Amino acid sequence: MKRVTIQDIADALGVSRNTVSKAINNSDGLAEATREKILQKAVEMGYKQFSYVAALSGNSRFVPSGDSEPPAAASEIAVFTANLSLLSNHFAIPMLDRFKQELSQLGYSFNIYKVDRENLAQHTLPATFDPERASAIMCIEMFDRAYDEMVCTLGLPVLFVDGPHKRYGDSLPADQLLMDNTTGITKLVHDLLGKGIRKIGFIGDYEHCQSFFERYVAFRSAMTLAGVPVDEAFCIKQHSADMDVPLSALPELPEVFLCANDFIAVDTMQALRKLGKSVPGDILLCGFDDAPESRIMTPALTTVHIHTQIMAFTALHLLLSRMKEPYLDYRTVYTATELICRDSTKLTVKEGAT
Repeated sequence: MKRVTIQDIADALGVSRNTVSKAINNSDGLAEATREKILQKAVEMGYKQFSYVAALSGNSRFVPSGDSEPPAAASEIAVFTANLSLLSNHFAIPMLDRFKQELSQLGYSFNIYKVDRENLAQHTLPATFDPERASAIMCIEMFDRAYDEMVCTLGLPVLFVDGPHKRYGDSLPADQLLMDNTTGITKLVHDLLGKGIRKIGFIGDYEHCQSFFERYVAFRSAMTLAGVPVDEAFCIKQHSADMDVPLSALPELPEVFLCANDFIAVDTMQALRKLGKSVPGDILLCGFDDAPESRIMTPALTTVHIHTQIMAFTALHLLLSRMKEPYLDYRTVYTATELICRDSTKLTVKEGAT
């Protein structure tokens, strides 16, 4: 079967290839109606990011119509998060916007609940959350394993978007949705090594969450498989915003830092400037998430784009199918990501390329 390309979708709709790329990559500057039409066509044609959605649905609808029964009295889909401030500027916002739109068409309500420090410490539920009216729970930015295990005992379908790290092989008894944390970093390391760059470091607490852990493992694996030793001095296990101290303590800087997300990369760039170092002049820099800041900062940040639309559709499918078939084996699903090379690494693959 011929692989569907962005150009195929553009030809079918009579629009430019760049317009299709913007819609699929959830970029700014595109009317919502145009984005919706392009995503519908991508599903219909079986484009690589959406092919399994079309296969499940058997038609052009994003959400399989047979995945769920009509809502009963308990018709709320609850979202738990321990970090509302991060949700204000994060890949989760466009994902949740789409998720909410699709839920409303199916007759479900949607509410976000903040799990505060007291809830985490005492293993209590948010004060306004009523389990009796909830049909399912989706957890985002919930990285406290003990609390997450408590949520899994409530007798409700639970989906974790990301989650606590599984460094020791311990997984939660629930469905989990993650983005592909490996392919983009593996490609970036391969491209850097191909340019003769050997001193590559990583910044981020790999025990903060599963995504950080997988990104760190991808970095180390790519280096090891290429036969290039990892300099442990260049691996900074830190998640806080204060990068000045660990960076100033280094006897020398690597040629490039891979950061666990874009916010860490922004903090790192600011700390480097305080040390009189420029990006990309003195050191190259890469993030992850493709946050809005990564596109407008100077220099623009090389990062890994998360397809928020397909994450929303996948989250909805996982929850609805779990509600219909509560005894299914637990599933861990990854959605595709895309390396976006910008000025901070001086590589040649540009945004929107396939």
